[in-house]
Amino acid sequence: MEDRKALLKPQRSVLLRTGPKPKIESDPHPADQHVGRQIATVRVQSDVSQAQLARSIGISFQQLQKYENARNRVSASMLYEIATSLDVPVSRFFDGLPGNDETCIEARPLPVDERLDFIASAEGRRLIEGLVHLPPRVRGRVSSLIAALGEELALLDTKADSETPGESPPAECRTF
Repeated sequence: MEDRKALLKPQRSVLLRTGPKPKIESDPHPADQHVGRQIATVRVQSDVSQAQLARSIGISFQQLQKYENARNRVSASMLYEIATSLDVPVSRFFDGLPGNDETCIEARPLPVDERLDFIASAEGRRLIEGLVHLPPRVRGRVSSLIAALGEELALLDTKADSETPGESPPAECRTF
């Protein structure tokens, strides 16, 4: 009878996990990164600031930043709130995610607008924050300066492409 009780009673070593513990991943999962980038992209396309979106869904803008940078995972209910606030379907955040399209064997990458990626980046957000704090007249001048620099660089690139090897650049392009 005691042998029978011993068989029915689980041993402590069976109940406790033995062996190595599962490794905690330090890098975010690619799907979390994709969803975070999509949240940032849709937010920027909707012309909504992080603070505005965070306020509308009842979280801090720091928490929203963590979602967008995939430092924190977004729950299904929070993703639903974000989608509702931005007036897009929840599926929009999964567009372009490899393996998401059942009709397509090979996933096609979404066309990327470099400007949106830059605006969604930390550097882009810092630049925008700095510009927002400038007086409107100064912002206009900064914008004109950036446009002029872009035109000059494009002109220099065109001249460099048209030069033949061994030919010296025009005098206005030479530096001494």
